[in-house]
Amino acid sequence: MKRMIIGSVLAFLGTLAIAQETKTENQEAKKSASGASIFTDGNARTMSLSIPAPRGLVLDREGRPLAQTKMAYHLALDFTRFTELDSPEKAIVWAQTKIAESNALTGNKVTISNEKLNAYYRHRRWIPRIVSQVFDGKKAQSLEEKLPDGLVILPVYMRHYPEKSLAAHLVGYVGTKTRLPDGPINDGDPLFESVQGKSGFEKVYDKELRGIPGRKKVIFDTEGNKVLEEISKKPRPGGNVVTTLDLDWQRHAESVLRSGCKRGAMVVIDVITGEVLVMASRPSFDLNEFIPYITNKRYEALKKDPAAPLYARSYQSQYPPASTFKPVVGLAAITTGAIKPWTLINCPYFIEIGGQKFRNHSEGHQGDIPVQRALAKSVNPWFYQVGIMTGPQNFLNSARKLGYGSRTGLPLVGETPGNVPTPGYIEKRMGRPTTDGDTANLSIGQGLLLASPLQVAQSMAGIANGVALMELRLTKQIQDFHGRVLEAPLPKKRFDLDLDPEAVEVVHQGMEDVVHAPYGTGRNAALSFTIMCGKTGTAQWGPKSKEQGLAWFSGFFPRDNPRYAFAVVYEGLPHEKVSGGRKAAPMVKKFFNKFKDEIKEQIIAPARAAVIDEGTNQPITPIPNPNSNEGDFRAIPRAQIINEDEDIPVAEVITEDDLTPEAPVDSPPAGKLPETGPPAPPVRIPDALPVNE
Repeated sequence: MKRMIIGSVLAFLGTLAIAQETKTENQEAKKSASGASIFTDGNARTMSLSIPAPRGLVLDREGRPLAQTKMAYHLALDFTRFTELDSPEKAIVWAQTKIAESNALTGNKVTISNEKLNAYYRHRRWIPRIVSQVFDGKKAQSLEEKLPDGLVILPVYMRHYPEKSLAAHLVGYVGTKTRLPDGPINDGDPLFESVQGKSGFEKVYDKELRGIPGRKKVIFDTEGNKVLEEISKKPRPGGNVVTTLDLDWQRHAESVLRSGCKRGAMVVIDVITGEVLVMASRPSFDLNEFIPYITNKRYEALKKDPAAPLYARSYQSQYPPASTFKPVVGLAAITTGAIKPWTLINCPYFIEIGGQKFRNHSEGHQGDIPVQRALAKSVNPWFYQVGIMTGPQNFLNSARKLGYGSRTGLPLVGETPGNVPTPGYIEKRMGRPTTDGDTANLSIGQGLLLASPLQVAQSMAGIANGVALMELRLTKQIQDFHGRVLEAPLPKKRFDLDLDPEAVEVVHQGMEDVVHAPYGTGRNAALSFTIMCGKTGTAQWGPKSKEQGLAWFSGFFPRDNPRYAFAVVYEGLPHEKVSGGRKAAPMVKKFFNKFKDEIKEQIIAPARAAVIDEGTNQPITPIPNPNSNEGDFRAIPRAQIINEDEDIPVAEVITEDDLTPEAPVDSPPAGKLPETGPPAPPVRIPDALPVNE
């Protein structure tokens, strides 16, 4: 980069700068810094300014960036040419001329009133005054040769989201923490605006990401000449948040949603660990629109958009789960003894409850059928009757153990708890006790029962496990800026399910038949390389005037030793005819087929060395361990600032070389990790991170 940009970076971000006086003159100026005259003369100043620290990284499970910090630039006025003897009017006329020149160079339309310029000149003329919108390094380089006297290129840190709208609701965005002051300079005033997390991971992990500001000392002599500029404390970058998301899977999930629906969501969970691999909502929005700030007009447009792009459908929505809830009723019915695994229930086209007809989804008498066929064909009369026989609070208690009706505990902003009604809630809402009609509606996942796609996927992970509901996780590691692991949550049980093992087996068989039997409602989701257990769902949703429907498909695979659980919801347009088998199931197939080879490696038991039976001299086949996660960790270096031009110096920050026993900087003793969590192998990212424009 050319000399001018190098100079502005060095001067602004705190490398040692000595004015063009002789060594003797500098020494004399430094001596005067402690004298009274330095504070009483109009041009003399001694300032200690804060250097905002670069934020740490938000990463996927493989260390690929979802949020990072890079260098950006502004044009700024350099008022130091003026002295106390110059009139403010002269400085303001000059400043307005330079602002016009800046606008011509950048194409901006920045206007600053004379009153604001006058206040800045009187109180803060020793610090460059920003007069342009932000631009990148390429633009800075192109402006360097054209830059008129009095304008300088001012480098700043800026948050950047390389994946734009990908996982936008989860990652979140930052906003200005405090506006730059416009009054007299105070000790610790920031060199440029600092930011804080406003939503998503950026907000939840703001403390871990934000780092520790540095300090810079600047001295001007009585003639207004800068005689000293030095760093007294280097900024310490923030730590890293390594999420459980898989960037490739998240990208494809959002692509599948874009091609498959106008509005919807998809969630994929690792059944064994509870890690969330995918959480996608459609539509989404570009996080970079909020950097460095979003206009009121654009923000209002996003808020008023009928498609609600700011709304995270995957975890903030409350939908009736519809027939995806039926496996819960089947499990509870057998576990409580209301029916046996082999019980047959007569299923006509409709049954009468309280003088009203509760119909099946299709015409025709289904005859006497067991739970497996009732699930495979999604036969409503079976669940109406069995739900009443089981009792609503019995199957709703099972639902609560599977995660319905409560937040997951994930680091999410605005997560819905859903709704699993109690008798008291029904009486308060409906003005009467719970009726058999209420129970019939609840047994097919409608009525007052509400859940998010995340909760439905979580319930499928619990049904797949059959024994316990694992705690879900969205965070794989929290690291300091060196990449040392501070926290690495381990798989943990949330609830014991207390289900009859035989109930689990027959429900699994029924869910397999949903996908693989000739009469199953979810055949469009079948995968060629594994046995999937699934459940379709179709619900009436929203105002009756819109006749809006929801289409669900949820489940898990493989049938034996389940590894992945999922849920997909398709939000129908007004008056659109939808069904889970036609709308949601094909999206599941399209998603998982892309990762066929990768998934096959994950779900096939790993080869083990043979153990020889000494008696028969024959190999004994070992039992595979599906919980093995060996080799799943990689190391990540400390947080980095992305700089588009390698020859531009960036902010001077603390490095590992600075952390010596003689000069520790808020770090643990050498060779000892902070006692803030179990040690774990770190996840590593490349040393150079690409920046996608």
